[in-house]
Amino acid sequence: MTIQKAAAIGGGVIGAGWVARLLLNGIDVSIFDPDPEAARKVDEVMQGARRAYAQMLPGGLPREGRLTFARSIAEAVADAGFIQESVPERLDLKHKVLAEIDAHARAGAVIGSSTSGIKPSDMQSAMTKHPERLVVGHPFNPVYLLPLVEVVAGDGTAPDAVEKAKEIYASIGMKPVVVRKEIEAFVGDRLLEAMWREALWLIKDGICTVEELDDIMRYSFGLRWAQMGMFQVYRIAGGEAGMRHFMAQFGPCLKWPWTKLMDVPEFNDELVDLIAGQSDEQSSKWSIRELEQIRDDNLVAMMQALGRQNGGKGWGAGELLNDYAARLSRQASEQKA
Repeated sequence: MTIQKAAAIGGGVIGAGWVARLLLNGIDVSIFDPDPEAARKVDEVMQGARRAYAQMLPGGLPREGRLTFARSIAEAVADAGFIQESVPERLDLKHKVLAEIDAHARAGAVIGSSTSGIKPSDMQSAMTKHPERLVVGHPFNPVYLLPLVEVVAGDGTAPDAVEKAKEIYASIGMKPVVVRKEIEAFVGDRLLEAMWREALWLIKDGICTVEELDDIMRYSFGLRWAQMGMFQVYRIAGGEAGMRHFMAQFGPCLKWPWTKLMDVPEFNDELVDLIAGQSDEQSSKWSIRELEQIRDDNLVAMMQALGRQNGGKGWGAGELLNDYAARLSRQASEQKA
């Protein structure tokens, strides 16, 4: 399913990332965000996204979509075939915004929510017109570069809406993965939350600093995870006997006191000051925009490197990038013809 016009409700970090991905795929976008600084923030994200896409997709892009700032949610969604909601993570706010989207969006429009943890069934209760068209479409930052989007259906979601959402996300270069059962925080954030809890304890207890923890991740399993997931990596670790041997060898470790997984350190000013202070020591020499450019350059380089693997077919995100680039190049050529 392809679309010509989309709407973005919310223009923060995630909302602006969606705007960039949609516009750079040739889709017109109407955005509503009451923040008086929204235009500036979206423009800065667009500058970074254009820079990254110029490196990542040298073969050509379709003509960039047109961005308009709407004066209301109703105006933004009026003629959109796809709507992505990205307002803050408050259920009362989600209810208010989704009810308004539902009241004014055309019947066939698919509505995706960028929520990072709220179940779609809990959001659908505010939609009295067409709740069956709502899915969670949970992306990862930066939305314009990282291809994964978790698609989650609620109790009232129609199977057709899930299929349409998958087609829309795939058409803009993403890897939609349908979460099989509705659950808070879905899959990606549950994994991240487990690591975040453990990291907070390691810093609080003085085991390592913020920078040392980041180095441990980026010089080891972070590199592995960029090209294989946890289970494929551990299958290799099991040697010729594979996953069964790995589980037999390391299964007993699960009973050892290696983790404080469900025990959370008190989130007080002392902990915040400790984490924030060490983070300043690690990164204050770069501005946020400079860090975003470094991040984007690194992500583009890794995906391009993965694209050269497997005899040029690509591997993982690299294979997806190759297919995406070839499709965009064809679209660009057709527009010029």
